[in-house]
Amino acid sequence: MDTAAELRAVLRTLLTRQCDSAAVRAAAASPSGYDGGLWARLCGEIGVAGLAVPEKYGGAGAGPVEMHVALEELGRMLAPSPLLGSAVVAAQALLLAGDAEACERLLPDVAAGERIATLAWTGPAGDWSPDELALRATEDGVLDGEAHYVLDGDHADILLAVAQAPDGIQLCELDTADSGVDRAVTPALDVTRRLARITLRGAHGRRIGDRFPLDRLRDIACVALSAEQVGAAARALELTVAYTKERVQFGQPIGGFQALQHRLADLHVLVESARSASYAAADALAAGTAEATVLAAVAKVYCSETLQQVAAEMIQLHGGIGITWEHDAHLYFKRAHGAAHLFGSPQAHLARLEATATAL
Repeated sequence: MDTAAELRAVLRTLLTRQCDSAAVRAAAASPSGYDGGLWARLCGEIGVAGLAVPEKYGGAGAGPVEMHVALEELGRMLAPSPLLGSAVVAAQALLLAGDAEACERLLPDVAAGERIATLAWTGPAGDWSPDELALRATEDGVLDGEAHYVLDGDHADILLAVAQAPDGIQLCELDTADSGVDRAVTPALDVTRRLARITLRGAHGRRIGDRFPLDRLRDIACVALSAEQVGAAARALELTVAYTKERVQFGQPIGGFQALQHRLADLHVLVESARSASYAAADALAAGTAEATVLAAVAKVYCSETLQQVAAEMIQLHGGIGITWEHDAHLYFKRAHGAAHLFGSPQAHLARLEATATAL
């Protein structure tokens, strides 16, 4: 068994035991939005937060593919956790900035899961575009603006911000105790995803690095999110197939009807195609190939649409129980639509792909 398979097996065993439906709902409703005990085990026993962090900064020195496995497994169970926002987006932002001092100071705690980091970036429209930043910075490092959809932003220990400065896009570290920093939880359609609004009014930022490749970070974020989407889609399909074997209509399980078998087969093809697109993008990021940007956009679009379709069919094929609060179908449906707009809508990424094709 290779490393990725071993990691998948260990994570699935732990999450199956500790992250059932009741645990997910309880964690989402907690003050932090996730289960601190489960997060401690994920980081302390398995080291998920440090998978993509170099060993010199306290991580495991793995890469996008290993992190992909972890995100896919957490996505399967809709497990609320700061993994995406802290260990992927914020940690990779620090690495991309190329500031050794900041990495040495901040990343070991992030990799150990002892401190949660987050990145403030986009405005109320949620464009997640390098050309439309929500925050502005002066030459003296004073930041103003209002960033939305900040992952775990209300309780993060390390607050990073991407701002438009006079000399280009800059990454800054903010003091969470600064009177110019206001943080507030914002209600989200997906209750398993903790989002916040960060308002800066004359906040003083500590500049990290000289220039910041925000387009590269967006690619990394989209590919990581696609792993979550694939995991959620696969699990939603598994639950739906299982239910069609139990629900009886006209004297037999509905899974025996050929029309439904065809629908489920089509969903299976969708999920496996999405998995291929997601891992192809992760491999391209790991290899640093030229097509990584295109594959990241493809993964974001295809995996978003796949999860939305599978979640919709999940509700349809479950019948009346699928629209009840007690059933998990609505959680997958809400994750599908919330994730589709995180880091840019499918339509926005399709426009990027169209522009790339036109340029060629």
